Order: sequence, then C-alpha cells, then structure tokens
Amino acid sequence: MPEFFRDLNLDQVVDAITAGRDEYNLKPFFYHPLSDRALIEYRQAVMRDVENDALFQCLKAFGERMRSVRVHLTAAKERHYQHEREAWFLEAVVTYGEAVETLLADLAQHRPQSRGLRELHAYLAEYAGSDRFREPVEQARRLKTDLAAIRYGLLIRGDRVTVMPYDGWADYSAVVEETFAKFKQGAVNDYRTKFPAYSNLDHIAAQILDRVALLNPDVFRRLDEFCANHEGFLDPRIATFDREIQFYIAWREYAARFRHAGLTFCYPRVSDTLKAVRCRDSFDLALAATLIGERATVVCNGFALTGSERIAVVTGPNQGGKTTFARMFGQLHFLASLGLPVPGTDAQLFLCDRILTHFEREEAIENHRGKLEDDLVRVREMLAAATPNSLLIINEIFSSTALQDAVLLSRKILERIAALDALCVCVTFLDELASLNEKTVSFVAGVVPDQPTMRTYKIERRPADGLAYAHALAEKHGLTYEQLRRRLGS
Repeated sequence: MPEFFRDLNLDQVVDAITAGRDEYNLKPFFYHPLSDRALIEYRQAVMRDVENDALFQCLKAFGERMRSVRVHLTAAKERHYQHEREAWFLEAVVTYGEAVETLLADLAQHRPQSRGLRELHAYLAEYAGSDRFREPVEQARRLKTDLAAIRYGLLIRGDRVTVMPYDGWADYSAVVEETFAKFKQGAVNDYRTKFPAYSNLDHIAAQILDRVALLNPDVFRRLDEFCANHEGFLDPRIATFDREIQFYIAWREYAARFRHAGLTFCYPRVSDTLKAVRCRDSFDLALAATLIGERATVVCNGFALTGSERIAVVTGPNQGGKTTFARMFGQLHFLASLGLPVPGTDAQLFLCDRILTHFEREEAIENHRGKLEDDLVRVREMLAAATPNSLLIINEIFSSTALQDAVLLSRKILERIAALDALCVCVTFLDELASLNEKTVSFVAGVVPDQPTMRTYKIERRPADGLAYAHALAEKHGLTYEQLRRRLGS
C-alpha cells in the first residue's frame, strides 16, 4: 500500500471498494497508478462501457458463472471420492462453456465501444470456434447427458444395499402416493428435506456410485479419460479478464451509493504536461461515505489553478474543511491516475509521477526525536523524493513550534516547492504563506458571516484575512470575551 494512502483516507476507500471480493485480489490494481495517459484513456473507455446498464448486468452474470466454475473446481480437488471429484470437474467445464458462449452473445448484442471490450469480443469469437474450446465443452455436455440417462435399481434389505441394472420397473413412489391419496386432509406440513447442492457424498452413497460405475463401464471410462485429458481447460486470457473486469464492476457498485445520494462523478481530462488543474463540485470520498451513512449533507467544493499557479495555500478556522479539501485534491489526482471517474461535474487534472504527503503525526518514542525535529526529517525526505511532476500535500506543518520559526521554515519549504514547479496543497494557520509569490494561491475555509463560529465547509478562493482563524484560536484556548468573562466572573 502506498505511503500516502492513510493520510488521504484512500485505505478506507479501497477497503470499501474491494469488500467482499477477496477472491479477485483487486487491491494491487489500486496500489499501482498508471503513468501512461493512453492507458488511462483505455481504462476510461472500458469504464464507460461498464456504465451501460445492460452490458453491466451481462458482465456481472459472466462473473457469477466464472465464480461457479471456481467453486466446482475447488470441490473437484477437495472431495474424497474419485467419481464425486470427476462430477464436479465435469460441471465446471459445462459451466465454463456457458459463461464463454453467453458473454460472446452478449457482447455481440450490446456492441461495446471501448477498444478493450471490442478486442475481447474478437478474441472470444475466435476462441469459441476453436478446437481448444469446442472439444472439451462438447465432450463435457455429451458426458453429462449420458450420465443423466443412466438408470439403476436399489434393493435395500436391512443393512444391505444391492445395486442392479434398471429393468423397467414401475415407479413405486407414484404407486404409493396414489394408494395414500385418499388419506390426505387439506394442507399438511412438508417434512421432506432438501439436500444442499454442494454437500459431500457420504461413504454409502459413494459406494453405491462405485457400483453404478461398474454397471456402466463405458461412460465412466470416458469420464475418467476426460478429466485426465482436460485438466487445463481454462483459457488464461479469459481467466485474467474475469479478474480484471471486477475492478470496473467494483468501482461502479461503489460509486452507485454516492450517485443515489445525488452526488456526481465525471471523467477527468488528464494531462502529463499541463499543470493548470481544476475541478467543480467535488468531495472527499471517505468523508462522504460516512456522511451518507449518517444521512448528513455532503458539502461539495472545487478549485482552479491557472497559468503559473502551482501551490494552493488553505487557511481558515479549525474544523472548517481545510484538511478535507486537501484530501479531496489528492484523491482526485490519484483516481484520475487509475483511469476511473472522479467526484465532480468537470475536471482537468495533472498526471503526477507520485503523491507525497506530510500530515501531523503523534510523537514516536522509539525514534528519539522531538516533534519539530521529526517534522523537519520527514519534510527533508519528502522534498528529496519530489520531482517537478510530483504532487505534494502538506497538512498543518510546524504547528508545535513558535510562530516566527513556523513562518520561516514553512516559507523556505514552499519556496523549494515553487522552484521545483511542483503542484502542492498546503493547509496552514500561517496567513503569511498565502501570498508568498506568483505561484501561490489563497484558499480560505468559509464561515457564516454573522456567526463566525459556524462553518460553511466551503473552501473559497480569496485572500487570507486571519480573522476567522484568530477567533477560532482564541476560542480553542478559552480566550474569547465570553469565555474570559465567565472565568473571571466566577
């Protein structure tokens, strides 16, 4: 997992997206952003196809069939009796054939537009007509038909069971039902037991099956040979697609909960050269998920950096949404690098080579460093790793040191970032940084004009004034007029 994930709450986002899909091992897709704009556009095109409702349902159905194939293959390895294992294997091949043929027909009907799914369609058309697919699938279907046609009789006397060839006997269950029909009195309880579809054979049933095989040697010999000859029937490319398409399905199902709450996603325009970035009506995914669960309002925000602007300096009162804004900025660029839609109605984003974060940490006793020293060490490591194409997100740095020192150190850091020409979001209580040079832009967390202690959670692009923060700081330390009057009066 990338180092910045926890700072941006992306660990929570990825956990939510991949929940219930452990079998696909999807998290590595989210841990490795793309560096090629063409690959990002390739994924965006596939995602657009997956957002087609009819095609989405077809892809989900394919996934369910392939999951059934895996369940059958697992049973084929784990069951204790040979013929039982072979039956599970046979059903796996039959289900696989249905999955491939149905997906081929669905793609032909719904005509996807993305290169990825069009190439898959072409591959399936070739593969489904080839001997390497038709031979095992058709053999499996014939075997299943032949096995289903087997009839045999059981003679049960005490603890002895005799298996014998079927000799045209009457169906005694029908005779018994007819005899006792006159005793039926309206609706009665049904005491019949339904056996689970995936239950194991017990030793008695297994021995009966062995004797049925002795009575029908030809079909069971063909079953033995089939299982031995077609162990590797799964096509690697289709197995890979089965896993990879879940990345898109998982994202669509995750995003649906936000769309149902009235929030919007868009496909960003991504550039690897243009650092002018903007987004409208966006939000922090992790926080929005929590608020939706609490039936609370999600406040959307936007930003725009144009021309030579590179550094967004965010000031304002505590608990005003500054850190949420910084996380949103980072999440947007990360999701864009995965080729996924991003929260918002319109977005132009930069394809950064890495995301570097500096968020406040509790002092770690084991490293024998004070808070200021630890901040400086971490900042040095961040700047050493940064390139002109990096995105840096700094949250409340040097909050534990004296104001003059914090201004001096923060100024030097931002000057280094500006000289590097890297994109940066800096959340700070230092208004002096908001007008550092032509590359810095001031954003301020808003408050209700007549009630400065109430937050709007809207981040506004305007000059920093320090007033809202001064009031919040005084309130934090119990130094407002009302707080002082109550304390001194008592």
